[in-house]
Amino acid sequence: MNALKRTLSALGVTAVAVALAGCITLLPDEKPAQLYRFDGNVRPAAASTATQFTVARLGGSFVQAAANDRILTLTDSRAAYLADSRWVSPASVLFNEALSRAFDADTGPARLLTRGDFSKADYVLRVDVTQFETTYDQGARAAPEIVVSLRATLIGADRALAGSRHFEARVRARDNRVSAIVAAYDEAVGQALGELVAWTNNKGV
Repeated sequence: MNALKRTLSALGVTAVAVALAGCITLLPDEKPAQLYRFDGNVRPAAASTATQFTVARLGGSFVQAAANDRILTLTDSRAAYLADSRWVSPASVLFNEALSRAFDADTGPARLLTRGDFSKADYVLRVDVTQFETTYDQGARAAPEIVVSLRATLIGADRALAGSRHFEARVRARDNRVSAIVAAYDEAVGQALGELVAWTNNKGV
């Protein structure tokens, strides 16, 4: 009797396994998303002899709809994300990395602090990304325009406002392909960050 029970139990497990295997084979294949990144390479300015000063980046926001790993598009009043295409990391993370690289590559006096005692910094920099989008302003089939807008605020160690400025870069993609759109993002981020770094080097003037 015990042998019979064991045999029936084994057959039941086998039947469940076969059923599960059948379910798995019935699931549709999902097309993997293509992953992209932007670096925002900034062309280094001429070497400066000005006295170096330190800047701590504290706070800052990133427009919520574009902060994730999806590529935001706008057509008239309709918002959507590019299908089967994602940033390799959230856009907010890639932007922060690009910002750090922009200051590292620049030879100006402003040195961005990424770690250590921020209380000893000469200035505090806040950067808010207010727009980061693919705008189809000439129709859904035409090459879109990439818009990257920043609001920067620089505050001195004495908590006095040194300066506040809006930066905006608009770059038209070469055509309506994802690779061309990503290249336009790279250029727009580089333009905006180049202006931001130059402004910071002048202490917000």
